[in-house]
Amino acid sequence: MRHLLSLADLQAAEIERIFTITEDLKSKCREGVRDSLLPGRVMALLFEKPSLRTRCSFEAGMIHLGGSSLWLGEEAGWGSRESLEDFGRVLSQYVDVIVVRANRHQTAEKLSRYCECSIINGLTDYEHPCQALADLYTLRERIGAFRGKTLAYVGDANNVARSLAMGCGRAGLRLVMATPQRYQFDSKFVSRLKTEVPDLELVVTTDPVEAVREAAAVYTDVWASMGQEAEREARLREFAPYQVNGKLMSQAPAGAFFMHCLPAHRGEEVTDEVIDSPQSIVIEQAANRLHVQKGVLAWLLSR
Repeated sequence: MRHLLSLADLQAAEIERIFTITEDLKSKCREGVRDSLLPGRVMALLFEKPSLRTRCSFEAGMIHLGGSSLWLGEEAGWGSRESLEDFGRVLSQYVDVIVVRANRHQTAEKLSRYCECSIINGLTDYEHPCQALADLYTLRERIGAFRGKTLAYVGDANNVARSLAMGCGRAGLRLVMATPQRYQFDSKFVSRLKTEVPDLELVVTTDPVEAVREAAAVYTDVWASMGQEAEREARLREFAPYQVNGKLMSQAPAGAFFMHCLPAHRGEEVTDEVIDSPQSIVIEQAANRLHVQKGVLAWLLSR
């Protein structure tokens, strides 16, 4: 049984296979063709957190592939009305795949141990692999082969950053991160990167200008993620020098793209002049969530 809880669960060749499927499905989608690769298959969306892109892209994607989906929020009672073990064992009798968006990564890991179907991480506090896959696919569409290219990440070393780091290691993309020292990757995750993606070229700095100097794209995310509301004011102060604005983008090579996983807090981690500029590919990233996740579903369920 294959799961996608982390990009560490995929080898480089498997990511390439998913991207090949994605490219085919995206090309056909543009022509109005919907390949019914998963007729009769059912996907459950098990969500503890709010969602626009993850929920809509997965639901629309499964419909495109000929299947259907069930959205399950807190009213389903997972982990409260009954144990997660019983819930997972039962739910996996009804569906072929579960997308889980959980407050804690351990919830997704625990669910995967008890379910008899594939589990996809639709976001946890630790990783966001589907977002990173769509980001890498989007960037490759724009810049071609990754070898010798640099992605700059400016901001909090959060769940998205962890998945991007793992993905860059798998894809052969250099990653330079500008993050305040206390918000950088912890030693445990750095050790994991060295084990899982030993060829990753990772540079960590506290200087945003240094980070963007050779960047093919500059990526940022919110400074206070869901669940970190109590830290918001402190984070706003500490991350203020890391805002991606016109001045910072001017230090990147001409033609460098701007990326953000959305939703964005405009005026905080990014200014309107950047996110609305011709360099911004944030809507392409969001659109590719649909296509890449169709690739993931087709790869997982029709193998």
